[in-house]
Amino acid sequence: MGLLDGKKGLILNIANDRSIAWAIADNVRKHGATNGYGFLPMEKMERRVRKSLDEMGEIDPWLAPCDVGSDESISAFFKAAGEKFGQIDYLVHSLAFANREYLAVGKFLSTPRDVFKQACDISAYSLIAMAREAAPLMKNGGSILAMTYLGSEKAVPGYNVMGVAKAALESTSRYLAYELGAQNIRVNTISAGAVRTLSAMAVGGIDEMFTHTERRAPLKRNIEADEVGKTAVYLLSDLSSAVTGANIYVDSGVNIVGL
Repeated sequence: MGLLDGKKGLILNIANDRSIAWAIADNVRKHGATNGYGFLPMEKMERRVRKSLDEMGEIDPWLAPCDVGSDESISAFFKAAGEKFGQIDYLVHSLAFANREYLAVGKFLSTPRDVFKQACDISAYSLIAMAREAAPLMKNGGSILAMTYLGSEKAVPGYNVMGVAKAALESTSRYLAYELGAQNIRVNTISAGAVRTLSAMAVGGIDEMFTHTERRAPLKRNIEADEVGKTAVYLLSDLSSAVTGANIYVDSGVNIVGL
């Protein structure tokens, strides 16, 4: 018997089988849930997602394109999801973007306005846009989950504008939690430690993040994406029925360390 037996939900976006979104999808499947998936509307991205799902053992998964920078694309995605599933129980927002050129140590001051706006739009505003479409499909309540990182609270060299965007994402999740609570929809975030994902490797200084965690974190090690997936199961399941507006750290405890 799984913690998510009979539940259905949507996960955006799997990059490959090392991504946090993949680990979440794998864990919720193991607990009995049925997933639908979104991908950036590009043929190569669809191929990449299908390959990753094949490796997971997904049989004939439901996939649809979704450009989270477009309200029209988001609306079309959720309309198609509603036609497929009727209703959903959860939404996982595991996506972010910032121009890689400005994710380098010493480059924050030179961040252009358009790069700043795009990072906040894709990484934070998209949660509002997606929640707006998901809420009507959560007819019996539900759970919305987004991924963040400690760089939203502390200055992490090289994380730069992405840290600002993640701070906006965390604040967004709290305001959504407040407004959607009356519909029994919970909204939470997971602050994951550094993981060797495709997106993480675009951040300048990522190797120093891994080294810092191994040296300073109470558990003296970096985390695995699967550990984030297990926490996601808890937050998407009825075990966390009174948890909303929270940010759960899965980072070997590095967030508590001052020096």
